[in-house]
Amino acid sequence: MSRPTGRVLTLLELLQSGGTRTVAELADRLGVEGRTVRRYVDHLIDLDVPVESVRGRYGGYRLAPGYRLPPLMLSDDEALAVLLGLVAGRRAGLTTTQHTAGETASAKIRRVLPKHLARRLDTLLEALAFTDQPGEFAAPDAGVLLTIADAVRHRRPFSIRYTDRDGRHSERTLHAYGIVAHAGRWYVTGKDPAIGEDRTFRLDRVADARTLPGSFEAPVGPDPARRLLSGFATAEYRHEVTLRIHGTVDQIRAHLPAGVASLEEYAPTPGRDRAAERWLRVELRAERLDWLPPVLAALDRPFVIERPGELRDLVTALADRLASHARQA
Repeated sequence: MSRPTGRVLTLLELLQSGGTRTVAELADRLGVEGRTVRRYVDHLIDLDVPVESVRGRYGGYRLAPGYRLPPLMLSDDEALAVLLGLVAGRRAGLTTTQHTAGETASAKIRRVLPKHLARRLDTLLEALAFTDQPGEFAAPDAGVLLTIADAVRHRRPFSIRYTDRDGRHSERTLHAYGIVAHAGRWYVTGKDPAIGEDRTFRLDRVADARTLPGSFEAPVGPDPARRLLSGFATAEYRHEVTLRIHGTVDQIRAHLPAGVASLEEYAPTPGRDRAAERWLRVELRAERLDWLPPVLAALDRPFVIERPGELRDLVTALADRLASHARQA
């Protein structure tokens, strides 16, 4: 690569770092005169890179939005961060229906990585493990995701065509609070103005999203993520479970997170450590109860089952089986 071409690419990298760069600053960084900087800028403009001239005492050059993405100059750490983000997003299920976009983007970056950085990346990926297998979850349509994000940003209502878990189709209107990524899925949570209540929708079940006229006020209260977890913990299921557990909040939350159970914290007494063990009321809803006895056993804290009685029978049966197994030689 000739030295002028290398300097043009260095100029592009400097401009991509953000802000307005003065001619004097760019000339100093490139080791050239000011008129040469202007000639390099003309080269970038000829390549359709949207370089914008800023006039005034603190003027200079900066990148402006263009009609297409210009060549990106990434440092080693930036390239590694982008690739890891693409890998982690794909493995966590947080992709869109255009799965190939992430794969082709990864391939393009990896193709031009310096050999020493490629080796470091391969070493890291070999040592990296994920608790979830890739491709387990359906992904939302990219157009739906971006349309809803724009409506959230500008507090605009929108309508969606939605298919629920039973396969029923409906058209819904939502005043969305935000988009939340949780456990490998994308969700949108907000108020349904037709019924005046909060609702949460899985974005992979949304077939179409359309912004509607009007606007609404930003809600007060918990943020979208907390609203989502609270909605999961209080959703309608077959069984309603109420427990009293003696332990700290952290001990209980390690086995029954906010998306599974609500926790009633009693007001701490003056001078008492909030992390101290005490009796806390835990409420949750579940379609099945058979997973709860092992969780309570793993929690290994004193507990009282207030309801349902069926759960007491399951816990007793598990205790009897464990005791029977322990007595075997």
